[in-house]
Amino acid sequence: MKVTQLTVGSMGVCCYILACEETSQALAIDPGGDEQLILDHCRQNNLQLKMLVCTHGHPDHVAANAVLKEATGAEIVMHQEDAAFFGQPEVEQYFSMLGLPPSPPPDRLVKDGDTIELGSIKLVVIHTPGHTPGGICLYSAPHLFSGDTLFVGAVGRTDFPGGDTATLIDSIRQRLLVLPPDTVVWPGHGYGGSKSTIAAEAAENPFLQEKWY
Repeated sequence: MKVTQLTVGSMGVCCYILACEETSQALAIDPGGDEQLILDHCRQNNLQLKMLVCTHGHPDHVAANAVLKEATGAEIVMHQEDAAFFGQPEVEQYFSMLGLPPSPPPDRLVKDGDTIELGSIKLVVIHTPGHTPGGICLYSAPHLFSGDTLFVGAVGRTDFPGGDTATLIDSIRQRLLVLPPDTVVWPGHGYGGSKSTIAAEAAENPFLQEKWY
């Protein structure tokens, strides 16, 4: 599995293109904008974009879904709780303030423990609510794609509808910090850096050191 990190959209989302080197099929995690950049990357590397996997439903992480699905026929994948939450008209109206398009309805719903497979790529779904009700991280040793759950030296915000700080911290401590220490953390934004490790975040992330909230 080849991992490419692209920074996309007006809010600097880290979008990941995962390519199966055996089949030349690819999936995009959190395509938050710059559709042409994503399409160009796939074309230049002879990749067939088959899936759009959402770590959560915030518009900055799904803004390119509609265009990419139209261009490639790629399947949209999202946790069942975020699909329901962001499908509510009042929630969609609230997040419309960001000026970004919502995602079309997902084609596939996943839950904790499911495996997303594409060629030789296998991603285990880890449900990590707190940033959103259906936020997920995606694990394929030694890689963890942590969305807006865990950043380098920080954690996701919880002041939007559906967020809860205690739930988020519990998700990180109980579901992510138990992974092997050398697990590479690929965050949903590069606020503190473009990547980290579980060991570094467990030791140095100030939000995980004590009950600060």
